[in-house]
Amino acid sequence: MSAEINFGGHLVGPGHRPFIIAELSGNHNQDLNRGLAIIDAVAAAGAHAIKLQTYTADTMTLPGVHRIEDPNSLWYGRELHELYQQAHTPWEWHQPLFERARQHGLVAFSSPFDETAVDFLETLDVPAYKIASFENTDWPLLRRVAATGKPVIMSTGASTLAEVAEAVGVLRAAGCRELVLLKCTSTYPASPENTNLRTLPHFQQLFPDCLVGLSDHTGGIGAAVAAVALGACVVEKHVTLRRADGGVDSAFSLEPAEVAALVTESHRAWQALGQIQYGIQRAEEPSRLYKRSLYVAQDIAAGEIFTKDNLRVVRPGDGLPPRYYDQVLGKPARQVLKAGTPLTWEAL
Repeated sequence: MSAEINFGGHLVGPGHRPFIIAELSGNHNQDLNRGLAIIDAVAAAGAHAIKLQTYTADTMTLPGVHRIEDPNSLWYGRELHELYQQAHTPWEWHQPLFERARQHGLVAFSSPFDETAVDFLETLDVPAYKIASFENTDWPLLRRVAATGKPVIMSTGASTLAEVAEAVGVLRAAGCRELVLLKCTSTYPASPENTNLRTLPHFQQLFPDCLVGLSDHTGGIGAAVAAVALGACVVEKHVTLRRADGGVDSAFSLEPAEVAALVTESHRAWQALGQIQYGIQRAEEPSRLYKRSLYVAQDIAAGEIFTKDNLRVVRPGDGLPPRYYDQVLGKPARQVLKAGTPLTWEAL
C-alpha cells in the first residue's frame, strides 16, 4: 500500500488525518458569487480540498436523447441535457474559484469528464485529478489523466470489480503512480443500508498499492466517520450553503456546520484507531487508585474474625485486591482495626 500521497501539499494516507474533500458540483446554482461563498464557508469549516466538475452539457450528452424516468430520482422527469446545462460549472469560473480556494489554503482540483476538460485543467495547473464513477470505464480519459503524472482519485460506484481492476490497470499502464480508490454508491441520495462500508478493508486487500476512501452520498456524517474506522484515508462529500436553497445536489449535501462536524469527528475517529493495546496505559495509571479493594467496614478487635459484615470491597484501591476476599473471610485480625482502614496482609 502507498504509505502516503501528496495532494497539493497535503499528505494523505493511514498515518495522516482523513483528507476531507468538499464537492461543489452544481450547488453554485449558476451563481459564481454563491460558488465563491461556498468555498469560503467550507474553508472556514476546516475542509482540506474543494473539487469541481469540468464538463459542458454538450460534452456529456446530446439534446433529447434521454429523459429520467425513475420516480425515485431527485431528477425525475428532467431531460438529461437540460439537467447538465443547469448543473455544469462554466469553465470561465474555474480560475476564480480555484484562486479563492488557494487563498484559503485549500487544495483545488476537479473531475474532468472528457479529454478536452483535462487539457483545460492542465492550463490551470491542478495538483490532482478525480475520475467520477460513471467515467471510470472511459479508457481514453483514464489514459489522458494518467499521462499528466499527477495523483488520481477514482470513484467506483455502479462498477463491477472487473471494471475497477481494468481501470486501475489502464491508469497504471499509462503512468499513474499515486491512486486512491473511493468506495461509492451511485444513488442520489444513497442510503446507509446500501453503503456497505465493510467493503473498504477488502478493497485495500485487493488493491494493496492504492489508498482507499469513501465518496459518500448519504445524509449526515455517520457513514463517513465510520468509514475512517475501516481504513478510509479520503472522504468526499457534496456541500452547499443551505439545503433549503435548492439545487441539483442539495438534498444530499452538507451545510457548513456539518462539514465542520465531519472534519472534527473524522479526525477523532482516526486518532481513536491507535494500535492494538492491552494492559495499563501510562495515562491510566493514576486511575488505578480507583480500583476496588478490601476495607474494614466496622471496628474490629484483635482476634476478631473477618466476616461479610465487617469486611467490604470498595473504592479506592489501597487495600488488598478483591480476589483475596474469600481467602480472608474467617481469618482472625492480628490487631485492632478501625472502620475505614484498608486491609493489608500485616493486619491478618
